[in-house]
Parts: sequence; C-alpha cells; structure tokens
Amino acid sequence: MKAAVVTDFSSPLELREVPIPEPAPRQLLVRLETCGICHTDIHAARGDWPVKPSLPLIPGHEGVGIVERVGVGVPESRIGQRVALPWLGSACGECGFCVSGWETLCESQQNTGYSIDGGYAEFAVADAHYAVPVPEGVSPLEASPLTCAGVTTYKAVKVGNVRPADRVAVFGVGGLGHLAIQYARIAGGFVTAVDIEPAKLNLARELDADEVVNAKSEDPVAAIQARGGADVAIVLAAAPSAFEQALGSLRRGGRLVCVGIPAGGVLPIPIFEAVIKGISVIGSIVGTRKDLAEVFALHAAGRTTVTAETRKLEEINDAFEEVLANRVPARLVIEY
Repeated sequence: MKAAVVTDFSSPLELREVPIPEPAPRQLLVRLETCGICHTDIHAARGDWPVKPSLPLIPGHEGVGIVERVGVGVPESRIGQRVALPWLGSACGECGFCVSGWETLCESQQNTGYSIDGGYAEFAVADAHYAVPVPEGVSPLEASPLTCAGVTTYKAVKVGNVRPADRVAVFGVGGLGHLAIQYARIAGGFVTAVDIEPAKLNLARELDADEVVNAKSEDPVAAIQARGGADVAIVLAAAPSAFEQALGSLRRGGRLVCVGIPAGGVLPIPIFEAVIKGISVIGSIVGTRKDLAEVFALHAAGRTTVTAETRKLEEINDAFEEVLANRVPARLVIEY
C-alpha cells in the first residue's frame, strides 16, 4: 500500500510502498477513503512536542474508511462498516479516568498517528472498540474533519460550560474554529470570532457568528472588553499571543479554554487578576467516543456544516506548507 511516512523530524514526509498491516485480535483492517490534515500531524512530523513519536511513523488521526477484515474476537458483521479512526486510538478501559467517562485522560492511551500508525495510508488497523461508526448521511469527506476538529471543539464547548446567552470568543477560525462557532451557537452562546485573515472572518460571518474581530487591524482584547467581555474564550490558534489575548478578553468569572498547543508555548497568568476576577483556565484535549457519536449525530441531523478541500496523498508536504502559511480556508482532507 502507499503511505506517507515520517522518517526524520527534519525531513519532508516520504511516499513509500509498505505492507498492508494485518489486524491483530480485537482489531479492524480499514481501507481508508479520506483522512483530514490536522496541525497536530505537523507537530508529530517535526517532533515539536516534549513527548515525541517513535519513527518511522505514519501520521493522521482523522481517518475514515470501510472495514475490510477483522481480527480474532471481532464480529464479522463489522465488515463493510464505515468507521472513523480518531486521536484516541485506544485506552485501558479500567483506570479511574476510563470508568468515569474521561477516557481521553487515560495514561495508557494510544494515539492514532502519533504513538501508533494512522491514516496517511491506503489501509490502517484500529482497535475495534475505539473505531467509531460513521452514520448514514455523513460522507467520508465531512466525517474526517469531524473526527478531530469537530469532536475537539465540541468538547471544548462542553468543558467551557457554555450556557445560553453566554458571550463566547473563538480565537482562530480554521479547521477547528469554523466548527467551534457552530457548536457554541448550538449551545446558545453569542459568538465573537477572532482571526487575522479576512477570508476566515468572512467564513465566520457565513456561519452566523454574531461579531468578528480582525486581530491584525484592531486589539481583540479592547474590542471584546468594549462589548462587556467574554464569558468563555476558546483558543484554537497556534500562536502564543492568541492565548494572552483570550485571557485578557475575559470578564469576571470567565473561562479560558486552551485547545491549541503552540510548540514551546507558555502562558503567563497574572495571579492577582485571576483570583480577584475568578478566572478559570481549562485545558481541553479532544473528546470521547460518546462525544464523537454526538458530533456525528448533530451533523447527520443537518445542524452543522463542514468546510473542506481535498488533496491527494502525494501532495502531503505541499499541504503542510499550505496549513503553515495559513492559506487554508478551513480543513484539508486527503482523498484516496
């Protein structure tokens, strides 16, 4: 099969012919139809984070495809099913986090496209318990971004405890941000979208954001505070400055939800202001299988839209450059 492989953190991905993997017990062999391109894949390919993946590695954690074969212990009825291969490739299922509904915090988890091979290939194996069925009415092209960008922002809205009439500031309108706007509105929030690209702010308007702020031409802190401040600020951008701006935009009792992970990013927090204003800082990492099932259900019901463009696997390195240059309207998706 054809795969895009990370062989060195300082080199482009290599297109290689590699053997089709065999499904082990409790695994599925999935023929990929699509795989979204997430900024996390770029961090993985460049070894940006403190915990680096082992090489060689096939990245990709927004894979969607059809089950071709099953391993021992998996019912054959799953053959032919369309499934998504999310970031949470597997977890222990027994620790306190897993049994209390926080499987995404399991310390024994495996992450698709990071600690195990992912979807930048024509085939992939996946744990049968963690490959999430994609319902009828959700195409592979739409399902891929929902598998990470969707479930990640859906969870961020949940942990930010967005309530009806809350003012929600979304920093970064892209693959994640265009979905965060929609989930915040579904929760009843009034949404202010912040970005530096006019095209992305236009997309935010099309998605019915209540207000937009161009952070290149005006100070988002001043602009949001002039409107009373934000109850919740969700940061999806990869620039450390966006986190500082989001923190400064909060009103008393506000919640800062950190989702983006800038390489080497550090957030200075004024302790006096955080205490006096009752500010909460929350880290949010993707979502559970249940969260993803809910994301798919909302999309199948027509409550959300996905903005995406397709690329071929052979274009992966150019696609990375597009993402880094901020030339992507929302999400790029590899189509097989």
